Amino acid sequence: MANRKFTYRYAWNPILAALPEEGWGRLSAGDGAKGPRWYDWRWLPLAAPLAPGWRRWLLVRRSLSTPAEMTAYVVFAPHATPLQAVVRVTGSRWTVESGFEEAKGEVGLDQYEVRSWTAWYRHITLAMWALALLTVMRAGTIAVEALKKSLPPSQVASPLAAFKARRGLASR
Repeated sequence: MANRKFTYRYAWNPILAALPEEGWGRLSAGDGAKGPRWYDWRWLPLAAPLAPGWRRWLLVRRSLSTPAEMTAYVVFAPHATPLQAVVRVTGSRWTVESGFEEAKGEVGLDQYEVRSWTAWYRHITLAMWALALLTVMRAGTIAVEALKKSLPPSQVASPLAAFKARRGLASR
């Protein structure tokens, strides 16, 4: 599913301001730091795409505390896609954005000069691969540290100390 985000205020967009009160559904966009992120949602059909079996929608998210605050997304998805699935994907956008921010800081995703599409594609691919590698290595280190903390102190030893102990070379 592809989507693009547009944020509007009532005064700025008369189309969103003219939406009637009925027809909104309350769904969670996923869990946030303070629990489920509840919003009112509504989707409206847009022009039919050329691809058969697909639809375009305008998905509108309305804040519960400030109903005048709305965010609109253009969604392109299979015709039978339920609203709950689209809301779940929309709620995962923050995870994707934080991944890109991490890639910019950790592996230089934003450190390129676009001269050709091929060069850009290679840079992006290499940067995202490097981020994936670092993430896996970091997860492995965390798992090893957790294992070391769970073992009794006598079993936690460096590979060199374990080798010396097996050979009877360990100093006491």
